[in-house]
Amino acid sequence: MKDYSFDAEKVRDTMVEAIRSLAREQGFEKVVVGISGGKDSTVTAALCARALGRENVYGVMMPDSVQADLSDSVQVCESLGIRKKTANIGAMHEALRAITDQTGEAAEGDFTVPVSRASDVNVGPRLRMTTLRYIAQALGARLAGTGNLSEITVGYCTKDGDTSCDFSVLGALTSVEVVEIGLTMSELPQGLVRKTPTDGLTGRSDEENLGLSYQDIHKYIRLGTCGNPETDARIRQKENANMHKRRMPRVLNPFSEE
Repeated sequence: MKDYSFDAEKVRDTMVEAIRSLAREQGFEKVVVGISGGKDSTVTAALCARALGRENVYGVMMPDSVQADLSDSVQVCESLGIRKKTANIGAMHEALRAITDQTGEAAEGDFTVPVSRASDVNVGPRLRMTTLRYIAQALGARLAGTGNLSEITVGYCTKDGDTSCDFSVLGALTSVEVVEIGLTMSELPQGLVRKTPTDGLTGRSDEENLGLSYQDIHKYIRLGTCGNPETDARIRQKENANMHKRRMPRVLNPFSEE
């Protein structure tokens, strides 16, 4: 089993300096963060505010028509004193359904688009990312990613959605570590740092959807095993199956000798 120790305050301060260093290196001052009201976007926004100043952080809330916990997102922005905006993606989502015409009959030579719950669920993160990209470019800002290492490891993320960003703030930190960092930041509502992650669609928690606990995923990543060989195997299977989400698209090279 691997050795593991984690100093949340030290890592927090290192991350703040890393954001500042990247901003100096790449010549940007402002960042845009999609604010969901969950721990990841909350901690991401707080780290960026410490690094660049709260006046340079723009929090964007993106409900899909209705979002029951939108007030949590507002609370994050107001607690941090960052600029905020609500951009409801519901109309875009409905328009996409309409133009793909999933229930109509195809003309000769055309094809129909089948009704797909998986496709419909994943289009939300993709529309949000398009919205964030639009706003960030208009502001001359960079887009800060909010996904953590636990989600990335098991593929609990959407390609071209929440995996797309200009820099990943939490991509080297497990879900457990994000909470620990958040608890060191007095400017954050602690209830939101500890808030149970949910998908916002089914009423189920992320752990229920995954069939895995974030604590087990954390142990698998940091210790090499969660202590249960069957659970390790399930995590490993998800990690291998979703590796394509962590890599650039494969280039098919006709000049390769392999």
